Amino acid sequence: MTRHFTALPRHLAWFGTVLLLTACVTINIYFPAAAAEDAARTIVRDVLGETAQPAEDSPSAAPTAPDARLEGGVQRVLALILDAIIPPAQAQQANINIRTAGIDALRASMRSRTPALQPHFASGAIGFTRDGLVTLRDLNAVPLRDRAAVQRLVTEENADRNALYREIARANDRPEWESDIRSTFARVWVQEAPRGYWYQDERGQWRQK
Repeated sequence: MTRHFTALPRHLAWFGTVLLLTACVTINIYFPAAAAEDAARTIVRDVLGETAQPAEDSPSAAPTAPDARLEGGVQRVLALILDAIIPPAQAQQANINIRTAGIDALRASMRSRTPALQPHFASGAIGFTRDGLVTLRDLNAVPLRDRAAVQRLVTEENADRNALYREIARANDRPEWESDIRSTFARVWVQEAPRGYWYQDERGQWRQK
């Protein structure tokens, strides 16, 4: 009996803490950089024709003591209370939503264009810019008869990329994240590109991977 009475104040303290937090809580919305990088890598590998890495299995939970289970149950109840009180839009977001009809359509469009762009990436005629787009780097590497087609491909690719970054931000109800999403993609495009592709570094200088 003594054990239950000594544990009771600690559990009541949890409830008191929740009441205090809900009276004056301020939630900071942050950009989930790790989740954004995972999302970008999934899309980039899809567009470039690579298979995304499988998610790792979650480790099995270790057996817990009765007191730990009791306290864990109290914390789960408190979490449900907080979820009910704090609007979901104000909660810290740990994931990035990349599954919408608009995003899927843009991925498909870019994926279908990749075979036509690949030879020009490989030749160095085009490269990745530091702002997540592509640009003509060496027009002389493109035969004269193909230059108009390559310029059209670059224009279409950039239109899709700009729309993709904007759509991901919109799908997550955070339009202010667009610049962060763009920066994340700019880095991941280079990381996932085949050896020999050209890209701009942070100073805008051309480098070959």
